[in-house]
Amino acid sequence: MTPPLSSAPSPRAPASPALPSPWAPPRLSMRWWPVFLRNLLVWKKLAIPSLLANIAEPLMWLVAFGYGLGALVGQVQVEGAAVPYILFLASGSICMSAMNAASFEALYSAFSRMHVQKTWDGILNAPVQLDDVVLAEMLWAAFKSLFTITAILGVMLALGISHSPKLLLAWPVLLGVGVTFSCIALVFNALAKGYDFFTYYFTLFLTPMMFLSGIFFPQSQLPALVREIAQWLPLTAAVELVRPLFLDRWPEHALRHAAVLAGYSTAAFWLALALTRKRFAR
Repeated sequence: MTPPLSSAPSPRAPASPALPSPWAPPRLSMRWWPVFLRNLLVWKKLAIPSLLANIAEPLMWLVAFGYGLGALVGQVQVEGAAVPYILFLASGSICMSAMNAASFEALYSAFSRMHVQKTWDGILNAPVQLDDVVLAEMLWAAFKSLFTITAILGVMLALGISHSPKLLLAWPVLLGVGVTFSCIALVFNALAKGYDFFTYYFTLFLTPMMFLSGIFFPQSQLPALVREIAQWLPLTAAVELVRPLFLDRWPEHALRHAAVLAGYSTAAFWLALALTRKRFAR
């Protein structure tokens, strides 16, 4: 005789917890510091070649254009005052150097650690969150750019290009420039499948911005529409903050330019973090 079938429902398997949204606010802690320190200890082994590589190109730009082209141009008008071209170029190229140094570190070096060497995977086996790793990479790229611009500023001071005491304020501003462009570069780092992808970032984003942001010639030479668009580029904001310090002046509209850099940094870091979370969730 078969036993009667039970009417009780069969137990269900427990539902798996929903994964947090990649667009959730950053979950940060002080555990970024060991990751930052790890990058610093590795970099110390190659510090001298790394610095030489980072400062050689901007110094060649400065010598070739500042002294060569500067002898032909003479002076340029900046806010109604005549400024030697080499001083005009130096005050803009230092911002370009901070941008390039932070971008290279947050692209090629970070991609190597994330994708090629699988260093991030090893770090994530420790009690460290991905958010902390991304934050450490961003801060490391910005801090490394500060080493580069410090060396370049030292050469500029030795050449007597500027002796303004206000240049002391250029360091925190240029650190902010490094933060901004390291955040933007980490967006492309999260999307990249290989090193060739970074060509788009340099060709379509950084190079046009170099020529639109008043580094090599005043923005007043640009067409009106292009000039209005260029006013909201992060490199333009950086130049507008740093160049007056070279000229021993205070920047005009400093809060607006600082807000532009802060806005780009915040939006780009959040986007880079979300895209990196998606990449590691696959």
